[in-house]
Amino acid sequence: MRRSLLALVLLAGAVLAAGLWLQRGTDDPFADYCAAVAEHREDIGAALGAGPTTGLLRALPSFEALAEESPEDIAGDWRLVIERITALEEALDAAGVDASAYSFDDPPADVPAADRKAIETAAVRLGSPETSTALSHVDQQARDVCKTPLSM
Repeated sequence: MRRSLLALVLLAGAVLAAGLWLQRGTDDPFADYCAAVAEHREDIGAALGAGPTTGLLRALPSFEALAEESPEDIAGDWRLVIERITALEEALDAAGVDASAYSFDDPPADVPAADRKAIETAAVRLGSPETSTALSHVDQQARDVCKTPLSM
């Protein structure tokens, strides 16, 4: 009887130890975010290669995916970045303008003044120091926590 009880206790201990060992990877609160950063790095790099404005617009789906997984300490930065990029995207779409063909210095004559103003306002807000700081924060977080930059 004693041997059976001892065997049962040892078996229970082994099962508990195995369970704890299998769950050891879930202790990292940044694991999902870092996995998302690694998954989207190449896409972000390719998108940003299209230029500052068009690149940010092309990177928006990847940024949205990263924002969903982001740690709470940078969630506000991600929200700001996404809001600013989305605002420019919406202004360009409302004007029926392709971002890659739009020149801020020489906008197409057929774009109404109100649409040009909306595009300009969104672009200025996207290029603001506040947005730049938020982008720096999310990039630095990826470097510090995930040990990789956001893009290749």
